[in-house]
Amino acid sequence: MPSPADLAVARHLRRAGQWDLALSVVPADAANLRAEILVDRYLWQLLGCAEAEAAIEAAAHAGYASLAALLRGQLGYWKLLFPAGAGVTTDPGTDPATDLARAARDPRLYGWATFWLGVLADNIDGDRETAAERYARAHAVARAENDRLLASYTARHQGAHLLQDRDRETGIALLRRSLYLRASIGALPQVAAAQQTLAGELAAGPEREALLEAARATARDLRLTWLERALSAGSSP
Repeated sequence: MPSPADLAVARHLRRAGQWDLALSVVPADAANLRAEILVDRYLWQLLGCAEAEAAIEAAAHAGYASLAALLRGQLGYWKLLFPAGAGVTTDPGTDPATDLARAARDPRLYGWATFWLGVLADNIDGDRETAAERYARAHAVARAENDRLLASYTARHQGAHLLQDRDRETGIALLRRSLYLRASIGALPQVAAAQQTLAGELAAGPEREALLEAARATARDLRLTWLERALSAGSSP
């Protein structure tokens, strides 16, 4: 039985973007957490896809079928999001929507699975209306469960929609909220991504430069592969 202290340390290191350290302390019988760490590392560094997939299957065999479906859906979405040549294959393996819908049937995972279904609709299917509805449902769960990380993700994507609708004041406010929420829980990779996203909506000036400088430093230190590329290119997925 994993000790609460060991689990807490591993989760803290994962949130700080220290995935290898997290893997070194995660208890051997915590197949669920090991899978979460490996998938998280892949989503940021685009490394170890096969290792992440094997960990997902191990988690499924250990009784975490719903979590395994969520993680498979995340991997599948990420493979679709990035083009060939970005260090991944474009073949998602299984249908991400099917996996995420399966995960959403578990009340414990409903909020996160619904959010990922939203980004799938938004960025892969081009179905903005469906995406907005899913973000709203995921946001309601985040508020009800006081899940600040999920709230930061919904704020970021709802803010992007508002910016597309030319509601800049509210859109920028939501991007700032996303950044603050991520900082409040020490989610360092997500903080860097939020800094880059917010900077991309600001006019040239000291705040924009400070945000980009901080994002570049974190992306470099944590080897956040796709974010480093986005910062170099001036865009993000």
